[in-house]
Amino acid sequence: MIRRSAPLSRPCHPCGLDLRPTRGPVIELEGRAKHALETGRTRLVAAGLGFALAFFLLAWRLVDLGMGGAAAEPGIVETTTAPLATGRADIVDRNGVVLATTLPTASLYADARLVTDPAGAAKALHAVLPETSEAALAERLASGRAFVWLERQLSPREQYEVNRLGIPGLSFQREMTRVYPQGDLTAHIVGFTNVDNRGLAGIEQAFDERLRGTTEPLALSIDLRVQDLVAEEVAKGIAEYEAIGGVGMVLDLSTGELLASVSLPTFDPLKAGSASDEQRFNRATLGSYEMGSTFKIFTTAMALEEHTITLASGYDATHPLKVGRFTIEDFKGKHRWLSVPEIIIYSSNIGAAQMGRDVGTERQKRYLAALGLTHRADIELPENAAPQVPSPWRDINTLTISFGHGIAVSPLQLITAVGATINGGIFRPSTFLKNENGTPGVRILSEETSADIRWLLRLNAMVGSGKKANVEGYLVGGKTGTAEKLTQGHYAKDKRVASFVGAFPMDNPRYLVLVMIDEPKPQPETGAWATGSVVAAPVTGRIIARLGPLLGVAPIAPDIAQETDEELIPVVAKAKWGGGRTLASN
Repeated sequence: MIRRSAPLSRPCHPCGLDLRPTRGPVIELEGRAKHALETGRTRLVAAGLGFALAFFLLAWRLVDLGMGGAAAEPGIVETTTAPLATGRADIVDRNGVVLATTLPTASLYADARLVTDPAGAAKALHAVLPETSEAALAERLASGRAFVWLERQLSPREQYEVNRLGIPGLSFQREMTRVYPQGDLTAHIVGFTNVDNRGLAGIEQAFDERLRGTTEPLALSIDLRVQDLVAEEVAKGIAEYEAIGGVGMVLDLSTGELLASVSLPTFDPLKAGSASDEQRFNRATLGSYEMGSTFKIFTTAMALEEHTITLASGYDATHPLKVGRFTIEDFKGKHRWLSVPEIIIYSSNIGAAQMGRDVGTERQKRYLAALGLTHRADIELPENAAPQVPSPWRDINTLTISFGHGIAVSPLQLITAVGATINGGIFRPSTFLKNENGTPGVRILSEETSADIRWLLRLNAMVGSGKKANVEGYLVGGKTGTAEKLTQGHYAKDKRVASFVGAFPMDNPRYLVLVMIDEPKPQPETGAWATGSVVAAPVTGRIIARLGPLLGVAPIAPDIAQETDEELIPVVAKAKWGGGRTLASN
């Protein structure tokens, strides 16, 4: 019997197609799809993490730049050996007003290897930075060096304009830059620094280590309000008389502090390198001048102190004084016997020379040294002139120095010495640093002699050469000075220094003002004159008129009548406020 075996498969469709599911291939397809899905998910997560990390790094970088981190700008450690300045203490005036401070700024440099058109880039930069040299810029940009400075200490506007140019290879280095908010007003006092913030002049140089070693502001004696008004009035005097320059100083007699020290012309300390030598020259402390008749104050003081004269003494000024081949004459002389007060108010050279002769050379030298007029001043500024004194010091020098010729000193030395003659006889060095307690002084004159000098200077402002400096209510006293300038070994008739030194109030002087106008020219309204009484005294008067109210000095009634007749000077009685001796009739 033949048995039929069961078929291995059978069709399930009439057409014979086998439509039964086959599990093997399906499972394989599902595995591939699942693997692709897992791979895509993994890649998506990785990409998300990558983007998140990138955004985090970008955010951190923005925060770092905003906070000014150390890596905020390209470093230049490999390209220079000089460390970048990190800061410098402020310099302020006596009231805390900022005179110098340090701010961050941008300096422009280039990787010259990346600059494709050096000539074109130099031209574009010069248009934005006109003070730079186009030729120098082109040379640096064509050097092929990895680092070249193009311009230091750009302003924010300049940095913006350079950025707008879009020149490849240019970058900025952040640096700390010294700035001077008051501009040229205090330039000769404060001084300036170089691009690396090292002091090169003025207080910046004198106190360089101190300013770089602390953040504590350095307070000066200067009162910016006083400095401003003095600069304004001296500038008017210079313009009015077509002078080449001038000086204005205000000294607090009770402390020795200089409230103002102006030297004109001046300069912008931010652009000191482009200023002329004339602008950078500090006439107040570095200038050395023959100060003319202001020296009669010292001659009279030493003569009174040595008792070679009294206020009732006098000298014959009828004729010029001949000494060897020299002749000493008076400017607008009276040609008669003059009392000591008349020698001051008429500014008699003949009388002062005889007064100095009686004092003698050795005593004259001793007093002038005690007044700080024969050696360099003790002052903080490095710009400090040494006086020009005769060597050898002959008899003729003793006579001419008695009226301010043959010796040259700085205005700083003059105002300090005059202060010692009227503050009670105490020599106190002047200072540019705030010191309200005052510096210790040394007595060189008696209080009686000092009181006599105060009275003589008050008298001169009332009826003498200082009348144009007199200010009603402030008891001004002072002395004029006019001296021809020494040029190539000869005195030039058309070049002179006109000065006036005046104090107020003279019953108890607190402030001393010095004005010096360098080479003033006569004007039609002044005739042929450009002397201290015509040029400098009015400027001093205007300063005192503004200075009194500003510093809280209340006007007072004068104790000596303003209308005193100059012909009665030899017999006028000395006012009680002056102290000292009484002026008697000759």
